[in-house]
Amino acid sequence: MLFKLSRPVTKLVERYLPDPYVIVLLLTLVVLSLSITLTPFSFEQAVTSWGQGFWALLTFAMQMLMVLVAGFMLASTPVCKSLLDKLAQKANSGSTAIVMVTLVSMLASWINWGFGLVIGALFAKALARHVQVDYRVLVASAYSGFIVWHGGLSGSVPLTIATDGHFSSDSIGMITTQDTLFAHFNLILMAVLLIVLPILNALLLPPKDQQIIVEKDKLEEKKAAVVSINTPAEKLEHSKLLGILIGTLGCGYMGYYFIALGGGLNLNSVIGLFLFLAILLHQTPANLLKSLQEAVSGGAGIIIQFPFYAGIMAIMKDSGLAQQISNVFVSMSSADTLPFWSFISAGLVNIFVPSGGGQWAVQAPIVLPAAIELGAEINRVAMAVAWGDAWTNLIQPFWALPVLAIAGLKAKDIMGFCLIQLAVSGIIIAAILTFA
Repeated sequence: MLFKLSRPVTKLVERYLPDPYVIVLLLTLVVLSLSITLTPFSFEQAVTSWGQGFWALLTFAMQMLMVLVAGFMLASTPVCKSLLDKLAQKANSGSTAIVMVTLVSMLASWINWGFGLVIGALFAKALARHVQVDYRVLVASAYSGFIVWHGGLSGSVPLTIATDGHFSSDSIGMITTQDTLFAHFNLILMAVLLIVLPILNALLLPPKDQQIIVEKDKLEEKKAAVVSINTPAEKLEHSKLLGILIGTLGCGYMGYYFIALGGGLNLNSVIGLFLFLAILLHQTPANLLKSLQEAVSGGAGIIIQFPFYAGIMAIMKDSGLAQQISNVFVSMSSADTLPFWSFISAGLVNIFVPSGGGQWAVQAPIVLPAAIELGAEINRVAMAVAWGDAWTNLIQPFWALPVLAIAGLKAKDIMGFCLIQLAVSGIIIAAILTFA
């Protein structure tokens, strides 16, 4: 069983993997040191770059916090709780629950990465309330579905190069999603992962006597206390009319945005959809605010860590360290092997620059000229960078934060299993990108 392989890895991770906040502090020191020793950057330049870049992700951090909060509030509505519970009741064993949460997370992440992170975690909690299953493997399985996001409809790289006037358009022109997201190699890759990943996750389950089961009462939301409504202010706070009017107004706009304006799924539209549906389905402002208080408590990691990652990204880009890492891999490539080495280099760079769009800005100036010079398939090389970015997210706590916050676990609880998922998925992705 794969669990026998994952057990020593899991124990090692549980013992030595610190909190994600500690990890980002250590990464900061590592990147500072590497930029000073491996690039012409001085200590003063490195610190200046770090400080100036520290606030570059504030908008993105707020968006991530809103994805978490709005998704949690939506899922905590009576309607959504009922739907998740009904779907969860179809699971009659731990293995079935693992397969179900993996498939749901993969499908949701293919549609939109933020949607996938939230839905996967919330469905895992719903399943854990109905089936006795190792909660660590269940949440790790929910998170593993996130690996497909960059090969899906919200992928930063394929959407960027399909946009008229993108920053590399002078050298490669526009490359439509037909040649990236819907290219034969990407569809094959998606299909193989859709089959292999659920099976792999089910095999990670330990024997029943070694499983860690979370008590169901710890997964249940607290029941609302009965409150008296006497004053005009309290009547407004508990007014269904007010909540329904605003919720309907917001949902009406979102419908207009998607249908009349032809808007697509992006971070802001997902947040808006989640938020307005939550307002509508909670009905009263008091219900929504109660759900909000429960949701924000899980967002502390996002608030404190994202500025540090922004500083790391700034050093990596400004010092040329990211380019140096990419150049090493590109220098030993041929037309046939460039997608493979682009994938590996992107996976490495992603540990330090955990942003798909930011990483493409760093790597595109290296891999695209190399692809042109070597005569490699540009669309395949671009998607190799995209998949490399998504691949090492499995061991990058940056993206696990929303999932862990909702599930109530720590990174070390799931990372042992994620390492196995990383090894298997890496072999699959690299092989298909190279040979399909």
